[in-house]
Amino acid sequence: MNYSIALEVLDSAVRLMTPLLLACLAGLYSERSGVFDIGLEGKMLMAAFTSASVAYVTGNVWLGLAAGIGGAMAMALVHGLASITFRGNQLISGVAINFLASGLTVLLGQKWFGLGGRSPALEGGARFSPVTLPGADALAGVPIFGPLYREVISGHTPLVYVAFLAVPLTWWLLYRTRFGLRLRAVGENPASVDTAGVSVVRLRYGAVAIAGLLCGLAGAYLATGLSAGFVKEMTAGRGFIALAALIFAKWRPWPALGATFLFALLEALANRYPEISLGPLTIPSMFMNTLPYILTVIILAGFVGRAIPPRAGGQPYVKER
Repeated sequence: MNYSIALEVLDSAVRLMTPLLLACLAGLYSERSGVFDIGLEGKMLMAAFTSASVAYVTGNVWLGLAAGIGGAMAMALVHGLASITFRGNQLISGVAINFLASGLTVLLGQKWFGLGGRSPALEGGARFSPVTLPGADALAGVPIFGPLYREVISGHTPLVYVAFLAVPLTWWLLYRTRFGLRLRAVGENPASVDTAGVSVVRLRYGAVAIAGLLCGLAGAYLATGLSAGFVKEMTAGRGFIALAALIFAKWRPWPALGATFLFALLEALANRYPEISLGPLTIPSMFMNTLPYILTVIILAGFVGRAIPPRAGGQPYVKER
């Protein structure tokens, strides 16, 4: 693989990892607070649909982004009510959100646009445009670093840079602020947090709301940045891959960056090399396309037992009287 092809693969991996990274960080906030969230897929799907729909109708991608965040936050509120207020089973609530979003997006899409659940193609101001970073063209002639900066680091839509900035921001918020200390504590021992006079319910709702915000960004990016509109089931299991990456990263932000990049790199390689010939043996495209999902199964099978989740995860908190 020569350098130019390597840069193309890396550029594709950066684009593909953005929704995974945002969804992974969303799960990190929620699960660190003790609320398991397998409904990331549904929230991303709803955000993709609402953002594409509003962006198409208004021609304004920023309004589409706001609508995408609103759609994901609505799903997050449903999950919060079921899991926190009514103390329901968090896994069942997440599954219900996935099914709800899957059916509702197709139903509304067909009702509004009549395209079999798709939205019309987004053009012009209804899509995010790439951002050229300062000096990208001037440094293009510099060996190695110049093409890397121009092709891989520069030229992405704004939400890509938001996703990368969210990693150090999440680290700082979790490990350097009072809110982060309380958030981590409520996922380990909510009774002690309650004893200290801090509302467990408020903290968990805050974490679920942040998860909804990040899923909204991820879904909006899928529809208005990575693609040019909404397509039925366009998340394609990314929410579950993000959960596998979260387990692989052991619920920490910096390892989550590496884990999601690994998944995206496999997908980028599969897109670049749909078939690989190794002498008389040819690896078919179907196998290459399933590589990220195979890695998901391997990680879940091999790391679930060794990755220790927050101790109070999945357990509704009942305040002692």
